[in-house]
Amino acid sequence: MDTFGKKMAALRKERKMTQQELAKLLSTSISVVGRYERDEMTPSIEVAKNIAGYLGTTVGYLLGESDKADLFKDPVMLQRLSDLEKLDDKNKSHILSVLDGFLQSVKFKNIAAL
Repeated sequence: MDTFGKKMAALRKERKMTQQELAKLLSTSISVVGRYERDEMTPSIEVAKNIAGYLGTTVGYLLGESDKADLFKDPVMLQRLSDLEKLDDKNKSHILSVLDGFLQSVKFKNIAAL
């Protein structure tokens, strides 16, 4: 499993950003960015949020809570989640049950196709 630092470095390089450029955005030094990337130092929550923002990802991805760097960057998906969150608990539960059923069916079909 990749660490915060490894994910941070990979995303920075993927975006063709230097440590110096990221350090400038974070108002810190190159050595601090390097220490984050080598997992020698852990950023504060606020700095981690800024890093995620500059690298176009989420703190959850950097922390390993998600394996997809851009999971919550899809505006259509975010709108759906927002609409779902506004529903009362009963309706939300029904929709999630149906969604779980569809997801389970698709997973089963994918396994059967192998």
